[in-house]
Amino acid sequence: MSVTVRVPAKVNVQLAVGAARPDGFHDLANVFLAVGLYDEVTVTPADELRITCEGPDAHQVPLDRTNLAARAALVLADRYGLDPAVHLHIAKDIPVAGGMAGGSADGAGALLACDALWGTHASREELLDICAELGSDVPFSLVGGAALGTGRGEKLRTLDVGGTFHWVFAMADRGLSTPAVFREFDRLGEGTDIPEPVASEPLLDALAKGDPDALAAAVSNDLQPAALSLFPQLADTLAAGRAAGAMTGLVSGSGPTTAFLARDAESAEKVAAGLRASGTCRDVRRTSGPAPGATVIG
Repeated sequence: MSVTVRVPAKVNVQLAVGAARPDGFHDLANVFLAVGLYDEVTVTPADELRITCEGPDAHQVPLDRTNLAARAALVLADRYGLDPAVHLHIAKDIPVAGGMAGGSADGAGALLACDALWGTHASREELLDICAELGSDVPFSLVGGAALGTGRGEKLRTLDVGGTFHWVFAMADRGLSTPAVFREFDRLGEGTDIPEPVASEPLLDALAKGDPDALAAAVSNDLQPAALSLFPQLADTLAAGRAAGAMTGLVSGSGPTTAFLARDAESAEKVAAGLRASGTCRDVRRTSGPAPGATVIG
């Protein structure tokens, strides 16, 4: 017997970042939107815990116990006194090291799949608690849809979304380290008064109304200057997407993937074609959101 869970990527339509805390983390106001690019995690009983991975850039995915999928299985097994002897197979379609929470998605997917395989019947609250232990973005990967993440991003409030938003994502030719981007954020902000992060009311209203014009005017990412400082060529990709007709463009999370909002599916196809022709990115993906969170599909 095996269990397969499908889990979505995310885009941060707002990422407000506070000053570094004593524990090294940063308080955030992080507005997540799940989008229709998915990884699938399949869990099968095995003699010991092992991980395999296939898909684009699968060679970049760690296949040891640092992988969040493995950590999810270990934490759940420990809580219930079980042997974590499973084969975790990850079918990647979310860009690797792209700022779209692919690793976090795999952690949430493995957790839900192991819960189903082992019949642990963990409550939603317990699953979310384990997700928060695994990483700041993992709880949202379980929940999906749209949510405001506070604290370091792990405390979620679900948000209403009144329509479908069309997105184009441009993949860079190399990755960016999330810790390195935060360190650069700290360096760039040294000596300045960094305000407390708060959610943008116009942005939340735009999501609730399903209004792409209002959303385009309200998106923001406090990590973007740091990502551009470390990877200046991303500015060329952002310019190319806007020139191709995107309503707005921004670095997704800590990058290096760039995200472009389009008015509708037809406009998104034009933006995608323009980005492909620009030569400023390695690959282009078109999709929409919101998308459901981690879901058992087999």
